[in-house]
Amino acid sequence: MDCVFCDLIAADSAQWVAKDEAAVAFSPLPGSEIAPGHTLVVPRRHCDLGVLDVGPDDLIATTELVRRVARAMPDALGATGVCVLNASGPDSGRSIDHLHFHVVPRYPGDGDDTLPWPTGRSTHQLTGDPRTLLAAELSKE
Repeated sequence: MDCVFCDLIAADSAQWVAKDEAAVAFSPLPGSEIAPGHTLVVPRRHCDLGVLDVGPDDLIATTELVRRVARAMPDALGATGVCVLNASGPDSGRSIDHLHFHVVPRYPGDGDDTLPWPTGRSTHQLTGDPRTLLAAELSKE
């Protein structure tokens, strides 16, 4: 099996926002962020079809981390909204065959181009590194 997310987890080489026992959160590749603070949340255990083949315990752990990351974004980043995006299954448009959720902070002026998938990029500028800000907020829990 060749999975970029499994490789990142095994090598401990992602830009981590949070690491839990069954799920992790990290920054996407530089230049692919939809907005400052865009975060990927994935289960540690591989599942090819996303929500279609994930076990219930892994889905609970992953969505709980999605919730925690999303709830940290207003205080840590000044976001006024959050989009949680997922594509599961072969014909969904997914880019990686491993369950993952995009947690995307939204800011005033970002527009309505966020559903079903954002086509634009946020022009919002943060003071500080989004990953560091989110990680610090999540460590308060």
